[in-house]
Amino acid sequence: KDMKSFQKVLDRATKAFVSLNIPHYENIRAEQRNVENGSPFQDFKLTRFACYLAVMNGDPKKIEVAQAQVYFAQQTRKFELHIQNNDEIERILIREELTEGNKSLASIAKQSGIIDFAKFQNAGYLGMYNMPSWKLEQKRGVKKGKLMDHMGRTELAANLFRVTQTEERIKNKGIKGQNNLEQTHFEVGKEVREIIQKNVGKNPENLIQEKQLSDVKKELKQGHKK
Repeated sequence: KDMKSFQKVLDRATKAFVSLNIPHYENIRAEQRNVENGSPFQDFKLTRFACYLAVMNGDPKKIEVAQAQVYFAQQTRKFELHIQNNDEIERILIREELTEGNKSLASIAKQSGIIDFAKFQNAGYLGMYNMPSWKLEQKRGVKKGKLMDHMGRTELAANLFRVTQTEERIKNKGIKGQNNLEQTHFEVGKEVREIIQKNVGKNPENLIQEKQLSDVKKELKQGHKK
């Protein structure tokens, strides 16, 4: 009904372009457009790839979105791959949000008197995975610091929830000191663990691992060029 609601879809498409290092200004171009009464308003011109990203981030309950998704299905034999890629794009976007979330949590923890940030971080892992991050890396056979790059969409979203809710609890309850902060992170991690067990039917440490995000980005960029 208005550009404001569509702007949210464009913002997500833009984030995907930025994360993939694809120039978004070449794919989403701002333009002024006049309506029947002659008054100008801000509009946008989109490339086919930008249209695709916008459509896949739209609400399929809206008939125009559903029709557009059908259009893309008819236009390419690789539609199944694109549907799969939409989940991968979602993984990339959540991973970016998780990076920012961890930075924000680190800042709040520092202000609240954290001394050993590594122990604070591992407290969250202990609550959520019943093991520290290094042990989870060994269990999954991934390189140090690459745990989240192999997580699926559900697991990434769960970790984002853990990080944001820990930050909120620290702020709202005024929690101070190393031990109290560690305990808070552990408790939130444990709560997230219980949610995953209830909804997914698996322990978080046993969730399926996905293709590394750096490889996904390469594939998406190559597909964009084609």
